[in-house]
Parts: sequence; C-alpha cells; structure tokens
Amino acid sequence: MKKITFRNKTLELATPVVMGILNATPNSFYNKGQMSDKDSLLATAEKMLEDGAEILDIGGASTKPGEPLIDPETEKNRIIPVIESVRKQFPDTWISVDTYNSPVAKAAIEAGADIINDISAGTIDREMLTVVAGLKVPYIAMHIQGTPENMQLSPAYENVVAEVLRQLRNAIQRCEQAGINQIIIDPGFGFGKTVAHNFELLSMLGTLKLTDRPILAGLSRKSMICKPLKISPENALNGTTALNMAALMNGADILRVHDVKEAVETVRLYNLMS
Repeated sequence: MKKITFRNKTLELATPVVMGILNATPNSFYNKGQMSDKDSLLATAEKMLEDGAEILDIGGASTKPGEPLIDPETEKNRIIPVIESVRKQFPDTWISVDTYNSPVAKAAIEAGADIINDISAGTIDREMLTVVAGLKVPYIAMHIQGTPENMQLSPAYENVVAEVLRQLRNAIQRCEQAGINQIIIDPGFGFGKTVAHNFELLSMLGTLKLTDRPILAGLSRKSMICKPLKISPENALNGTTALNMAALMNGADILRVHDVKEAVETVRLYNLMS
C-alpha cells in the first residue's frame, strides 16, 4: 500500500490527498508576494487544513520561468519562522518544504518539517540526496529540463513521456543509491515543457505508475491552463479543477494546489467513481 511515514506519523496514499501551497516569497507567479508574511501564512495554513489539506508545502524561492536560483540564507530567513509557527500551531500536520538547496532542507527538517520537495531531484545541489538520506525523510523528486532561469527558453523532447519516465527512473535510482527509501515522483508540469508537452504528459500520466512510486501532480493555475484559455492565473481556478480531475483519473496520488477546498471536493467526487 502507498504511504509515507516520519516523526511517528503515517500518511496513507491509498486514496488521493491534497497538498496546499504556502508561498513565503515576494515574487511567486500567482500571489506575487501578497499574504506571504508569517501571520498571513499561518492563517492560510489554518484555512487549508480546515478545508481538508493533508500536507502543507512551504516554499521560500520562486521557481517561475526566468527566475534565478536563490541563495540558501535568504531562503532560510523566509521559511524557517513559518515552519516553526505552523509546527507549533498544528503539531500533527504534514509539512513539506519546497527547496533545491540542501542547507535549507536540513534546517527545515530541524525546524519541524517532514518532507523535502525538490524541483530538481538533486541536480541543482549535488549534496541534496546525501543530506535527505541522512535525515531519513520522504523526498519528492521532480523532473525539470534545465533550471527555472532557462527552462522555458526552448524546451525540446523527442518523446516527452518516455524521456520524463526515463529521467524519473534515473532519479529514483540515484535516490536509492544515496539511501533514500521514501520517494514520491513529480513529472514537473511547466518545468521545461511547452503547453503541448504538458498535455501529452497529463494524458499519459498513468505511464509513470511503472515506477511503482506515488505520483504528485502540480497543475494549479499554471500557464498550460492560462495560455490556451487566454486568462491570467487569477482566473484559472476552473481550469485547474478540470485538469486536477484529469490527473486523478490518470493516476495522481497527490494534488499540489493553491485552492484546497476545490481540490478536496474534486478528490471526493473522483473517489465515488473509483
């Protein structure tokens, strides 16, 4: 059965769960820094948990296209107080940290986080896998082509599904060799992919079940919704909900979202079909 364990907690993934996004960064693509202070994020966390989120994903570095990499100290200053506050207020919740910097990963777990969510699967910071293995925490390994700064300049694949599957299998192997046992995979919608690549991946998401690992889908308000519909991220909730259902029907185990209530309702309706 799919599950993750840490700090005497177990999260069953036999049915899909929702991960709520908490952005402690002044330049995220969606909220653009609004409500990113500690008190606002704590209030948002409370609302997300009330709405049914099983995991809160805290990030302090924007990974939107064109964004340069952030230094670990700046990132730690943004997220550590948030992690500590959320852990104190909600001692039993699962906290994930969205980071590609190994010093941040270590500090985050020490501050009370439970999961490391790395957009680069250990390719940006080569110490990440060793650090995560030492911490013995669950690890989310995402596929990306390039880095956030250059990933959308000219993404190209001969076969995007086959290449993402192969590279995620390679990431799993590297994780296992480092000593990481609990691995979740993420195809990385929008990370070094065109709109067409994203929809091909979504339609064939079930192919990633060949890895025998839980699958995370992060589609929330992304450009693969906004560009075809000619809308802004602020108006992309309906499109997000539609694609979240598609992801569930194609095998997603975790939905990473800005809008928890709507995603939880989508999961409940999906469960009635499964």
